[in-house]
Amino acid sequence: MAHIAYLRVSTVDQNTDRQLTDTGISFDKSFTDKCSGGSTKRPALTELKEYVRDGDTIHVHSIDRLARNLVDLKQLVNGWNEQGVSVKFHKENLSFNAGGSDHMSELMLNMLGAVAQFELAMIQERRQEGIEKAKAAGKYKGRPSNETNHQRIIELRTEGVSLRKIASEVGVSLSTVQRALAASGKN
Repeated sequence: MAHIAYLRVSTVDQNTDRQLTDTGISFDKSFTDKCSGGSTKRPALTELKEYVRDGDTIHVHSIDRLARNLVDLKQLVNGWNEQGVSVKFHKENLSFNAGGSDHMSELMLNMLGAVAQFELAMIQERRQEGIEKAKAAGKYKGRPSNETNHQRIIELRTEGVSLRKIASEVGVSLSTVQRALAASGKN
């Protein structure tokens, strides 16, 4: 019967200091993701899913820290409950227990999950509007290329190194290697 913390922030520049600090609970283990909640393909969340056992309780600061869409949220919570794992959202003061939850908690999970999904859609829409406005003003060119990596890719290819080996050595994807070589004309 372990108490497990799941923490998530959207970027590596953010920190989890404000999450689950005032619970008074001594957590047996913590899992922290520093990436978007728009997908459930997150390293720490995957580890958490493999780690939890019947009788454990997962503590999450708020619903939107676990998932940003209702389908993923319900699948995670229901899946854990079926496994005998309870889930507690501290900000909303909602608990979902292995034996089943009350109807009001289910309603709140659905409503707050839908709000989290709506917020994500609004964030994405505003980001896209900002990008389009910046492009129209000639201020947005996308992420700048990493010239150091590109030079190293070209050097390695000139030496006859395979594309996969270049990707591995430089620490980039195969498609990045292919794009860098195509841009340089050194396929």
